[in-house]
Amino acid sequence: MSRLNLFHKHSRCLICLILLLFYLSSLVSQRGSVRMAKNDSGNWEKSPFIICFGEMLIDFVPTVSGVSLAEATAFKKAAGGAPANVAVGIARLGGSSAFIGKVGDDEFGHMLSNILKINNVDNSGIRFDTGARTALAFVTLRADGEREFMFYRNPSADMLLKESDLDLHLIKKGSIFHYGSISLIKEPCRSTHLAALKFAKKEGLLLSYDPNLRLPLWPSADAAREGIKSIWEYADVIKVSEQEISFLTGGEDPYSDEVVYNKLFHDNLKLLVVTEGEKGCRYYTKKFHGRVGGFKVKAVDTTGAGDSFVSGLLVHLASNLDIYQDEKKLKEALVFANACGAITVTERGAIPSLPTKEAVLDFIPKGNEQPHYLCLIS
Repeated sequence: MSRLNLFHKHSRCLICLILLLFYLSSLVSQRGSVRMAKNDSGNWEKSPFIICFGEMLIDFVPTVSGVSLAEATAFKKAAGGAPANVAVGIARLGGSSAFIGKVGDDEFGHMLSNILKINNVDNSGIRFDTGARTALAFVTLRADGEREFMFYRNPSADMLLKESDLDLHLIKKGSIFHYGSISLIKEPCRSTHLAALKFAKKEGLLLSYDPNLRLPLWPSADAAREGIKSIWEYADVIKVSEQEISFLTGGEDPYSDEVVYNKLFHDNLKLLVVTEGEKGCRYYTKKFHGRVGGFKVKAVDTTGAGDSFVSGLLVHLASNLDIYQDEKKLKEALVFANACGAITVTERGAIPSLPTKEAVLDFIPKGNEQPHYLCLIS
């Protein structure tokens, strides 16, 4: 064989090898593949993957607090929806997350999908509906930063997610599956939610549940109570507010440890966290329970504070799925989560105000300093 022919043969082999390496590289970089992140020592390691399931929508928040929707002269547009907020919050904190849900095939829907992508959230689980619009929510801010909601969902695209829309391969790649209760209100999304939840459970993912009660969206209070409780027994981790305890227990004392253990704790539950606004949060496991103090800030808008709290907790949980067995480490995680929520209430809108890990660590008092902040979380 001549040198020229040998050169051509080797060149073709080299080109084929390069193309093969390029193809393999593209597979590794696809959404949902193994994520890599730097640990505290600066070394690269596999980053746990958290799947967030549910609604994503547009929040319209008045630019001035303390006015009704009718009185508001201007609104700030912001991406929202509790599970989506959590997904972005996790990514902001350096974790790996994906979102599964449906939006309208409209400008708002594509904007929301792009916001996830910009914030390093895997958006491959998003579906676009050509027959329904992306959900909208107008949020009234009282003078104290607390909220009242008016929703436009008749129906919105998120309510129309079908089981055939689910990316089961994406779910299988996760270590935690997080969800709320809004997707339980109407079919077909309710059946899709149940299918995704059961599949995640079967695949060994830890299930995280934040009911995120929004009574105006439910047909009745009884329907909301029944719907939220219908999947209660599946969860490994549950976060509730003190108001949600009162609602779910029919008005019993939300500050009673006995009420929490007897009415809300179940045999499969590993951790239940109660957020208490300005007081911080309480935690309950099978072996111990306690309280972690909050952080004081001037609340501008409490939208997304609870979701930010959940993000902070899940980032720690993803790196140590047994953290609920170590009270010291659990309390450290909850201090971090409280700080996440506190930072979030200082700006308007949920996703725009979600903090980075660096911002949270700078915010938490160092050494023996006493916390001098108060976290407003719901």
